Amino acid sequence: MTKKVFLAVVSVSLGATALVGCGGEKSGDEAFGGKSADTIAADAVKATRDAKSLRVTGNARQKGGNEIGLDFHVDDQDRCKGTMTGRGAKADVLQVGQQIYVRGDKKFWQNSLQGRPGTDGAIEQLQGKWVKSEQGQSGTEGMCDKQAFLASLDSDKSERKGLKKGDTTEIDGKSVLALEKKQSDGEKVTMYVATEGEPYILKAVTEGGDAPGEVVLSDYGKKVEAEAPADADVVDPKKISS
Repeated sequence: MTKKVFLAVVSVSLGATALVGCGGEKSGDEAFGGKSADTIAADAVKATRDAKSLRVTGNARQKGGNEIGLDFHVDDQDRCKGTMTGRGAKADVLQVGQQIYVRGDKKFWQNSLQGRPGTDGAIEQLQGKWVKSEQGQSGTEGMCDKQAFLASLDSDKSERKGLKKGDTTEIDGKSVLALEKKQSDGEKVTMYVATEGEPYILKAVTEGGDAPGEVVLSDYGKKVEAEAPADADVVDPKKISS
């Protein structure tokens, strides 16, 4: 679950992209009225996908030691604001309506424009500027499309089958139930589901395997403060001179 989020939507962009407290307060059987772990997971995925807005933060480690990360606020009204890191690069992303803007550091553009003629000159002109692109052209649409992004959490439903209840604990002061599953390759996946209010997923952790990492989901229902940058700070990539 966690690795699909990052490998599917962050690494493409960068190449082209609250801690758990002490547990054991009560057993998993006492939460959610005796529902099975698989049923709780299904309800949690639905509640999370139905949320009007949320914040997604986290990291994942790839083979070779590269760590990729993101911190995004997204909603279902085509507003998005966030930052992504990886391969020594960093980029800010904005979406307002159908327009997407990317502002990358020097390393980001070096990674993205590698091998193209006039790269050095173009990178200098892009420093500190937002690059405007349409949906489907920036390589970031997987993160700024809320429904597509959250669908990646559940692209393989078999991953949330056969889960077992763990203990309740707290994440950012909120009570959660841990749902755990160990894969045949030694990878362990743990999903933390809110036990009060909507059964939102508040955290997902992958240990072992080829891309260990974690995703934290928060700020459910909060307004996404995304505004288009000033015209003077925006460049059209087609007009960048070599």
